Amino acid sequence: MNSKLKREAWVHAAMSALAEGGVGSVKVEVLAKSLKVTKGSFYWHFKSRSELLEQMLLFWREGRIATIQRQVVSDKTAQEVLSELLRLYMDRSNPRGNAIELAVRDWARSDPLAAEVVAQVDEQRLLSVAGLYRKLTNSDDEAHARAYLFYSYVFGSSLLNTSSAALADEAHLRQLCAALLIQ
Repeated sequence: MNSKLKREAWVHAAMSALAEGGVGSVKVEVLAKSLKVTKGSFYWHFKSRSELLEQMLLFWREGRIATIQRQVVSDKTAQEVLSELLRLYMDRSNPRGNAIELAVRDWARSDPLAAEVVAQVDEQRLLSVAGLYRKLTNSDDEAHARAYLFYSYVFGSSLLNTSSAALADEAHLRQLCAALLIQ
């Protein structure tokens, strides 16, 4: 057994498997093979596959929450931060991150713990972005509604499949949507 292999290596390998094929593809034997260790190494770190799945969700939750909290803290104006967030979320340069996001959300449709974790991440995202919108409006309700629209646009547009012919129009559409979301 590779005693130097850490628990985090299993979680990272499992997140890769999740991104590639969903939660059903997170299998101990396949992960052990990809890490070039025995299944015994897995059971040294985890009691069961369920424990690994729980650790994956906690890893994802903590990473997402820490990221959004870091992203909204800035000396820039709320509009500038919102513009940066929108650019960051709409940039398709992180396909693995997008795949993990979609896989966790799909997993949450059938698993109560995954659903709870997604709800916690969504709540933190909405609170963080609503905090930015609060600087642009006097209404907490409007700030929350605008944060909800912001994330609805971000995640909804990631689900749309645009043809390559529409990419030029998509850039223009994104500029228009950004102007509406950030005004």
